[in-house]
Amino acid sequence: MKRLLLVGAGHAHALVLLDWMRRPLPGVDVTVVSPQAFAPYSGMVPGWLAGRYRPHEIGIDFEQLAARAGARWQAGELHALDADRRMATLADGQVLPWDLLSLNVGSTLRPPLPSAAAAGGGDGPAVLALRPLVRLLHEWPAWLQRLQPAPATRSLHVTAVGGGAAGFESLLAVLTRLRALRPQRHVSGRLVSQGRELLPGFAPRAVRAAHEALARAGVELRLATPWHDGLAAGTDLVLWATGAEPHDWQADPARRGGLAADERGFLRVDAQLRSVSHPAVFAAGDCAAFVPPLPKAGVYAVRMGPHLARNLRAALGDGRAADYLPQRRFLALLATGDGRAIASRGLLAAEGGWVWRWKDHIDRGFVARFSGGAAAAPLP
Repeated sequence: MKRLLLVGAGHAHALVLLDWMRRPLPGVDVTVVSPQAFAPYSGMVPGWLAGRYRPHEIGIDFEQLAARAGARWQAGELHALDADRRMATLADGQVLPWDLLSLNVGSTLRPPLPSAAAAGGGDGPAVLALRPLVRLLHEWPAWLQRLQPAPATRSLHVTAVGGGAAGFESLLAVLTRLRALRPQRHVSGRLVSQGRELLPGFAPRAVRAAHEALARAGVELRLATPWHDGLAAGTDLVLWATGAEPHDWQADPARRGGLAADERGFLRVDAQLRSVSHPAVFAAGDCAAFVPPLPKAGVYAVRMGPHLARNLRAALGDGRAADYLPQRRFLALLATGDGRAIASRGLLAAEGGWVWRWKDHIDRGFVARFSGGAAAAPLP
């Protein structure tokens, strides 16, 4: 019996399990490890922040998905790897052996702010990091709960840090939610980015639409402004949405078990999503490093999923491996919190309520594929 260990509840692993559900491979024991069974889908998180979705609507139940695929789900967080001996150590000390390992653990963020502030205590602002999403799923409702006793006449100020899609969408979503909860309360917003451009890499028309959306929401935009402690003054909530960072175990050479990594700690893989140093290890999504580098965006992890499934099968003796060729252009759909959205692909862009309805349809459809009736849905 061969042991396949899937660590992480990311988009790529969801697609691997969907593939396994349709065509299980005899003689392979599959275990899925993640801190929590419920994994939020990144595309729907802004809508949830804005109050358009309920929590259970925006994610995938990996425990149920694994069971339908004939796999076993286990709660746990990866602490360290021994890639030479093929062993994974979890945070609780448990050691899991494997013959083939796949990593789809996403990324994290480390706001340079006191932990007391991040927990909502102390004198500083509350801090919500936009990664990992599972933590955000608990911290945002908790912050709203703490806000309830505050007088409705008390004004609030929200600062988002990061000029990419996550900072843009999360700020507009949070402002929408806070203003809807207490219409009489004054809520102001500010977007701070050390970059000189908003939404770098997006179509010019999409960037113009984003500026217009921020203006409609009364957001102060401060570009070319690195974060400093003075920006926290007068801020009630900081949304931290800067560039993705590797997990602690990845950044520590001793804990990642000799796996080849880039200068930041992201795991280097080849065109088949296989570790360049340990061929029994695969990685996909944010945790992987490619040459040339890819943006840390969920759309890439989704496209990697079918290739990861095929190549894991090939490594187990079923079929031939295939190279993953990153798409040159991808469709980005950004919610603006007001029932509208912005579409951007290459040099093409559009904006309006119909784009939001399109985005909503795509996102709901993606998540529905992993429910009980998902087995008939085709892979992308």
